[in-house]
Amino acid sequence: MTAFIERWIEPAVHLARRGEPWAQALALLAARLYLLDVFFKSGLTKLQDWDSTLFLFAEEYHVPVLPPELAAWMGTGGELVFSVLLAVGLFSRPAALGVFFLNAVAAYSYPDISAAGLKDHVLWGVLSFALVLFGPGRLALDAWVMPRWLPSLRER
Repeated sequence: MTAFIERWIEPAVHLARRGEPWAQALALLAARLYLLDVFFKSGLTKLQDWDSTLFLFAEEYHVPVLPPELAAWMGTGGELVFSVLLAVGLFSRPAALGVFFLNAVAAYSYPDISAAGLKDHVLWGVLSFALVLFGPGRLALDAWVMPRWLPSLRER
């Protein structure tokens, strides 16, 4: 275990402490792509068998306030749209906030969630909230587009 830490963990900690912009950009890109993998696949699964999706939202998932069919449409659409926006890094903070809330509602509305499932939801919540706080990084369309749309965001 010590050899693993010396070989992989310590160099990563040194890069983070030095504030290497490319290391941060790669870590944020990895978080965005990981969330894409989880949420986009989930949305596609729901689309592949829409009748089952509607059944699950009516019988298994207890989304507060919303009727089951509307919850199914909003959840599926959110998973697909927010995850793609995150992956390309466009409107990243709002997309990450959307993923955060989708994740929170999913964890809350499924009463039989296992301990392992809850750990996954916590990880996804932490990653999406970190993207809300820190943004998508330099390897995102936001880094190029937003300063052109909002000149006050240009680096000085």
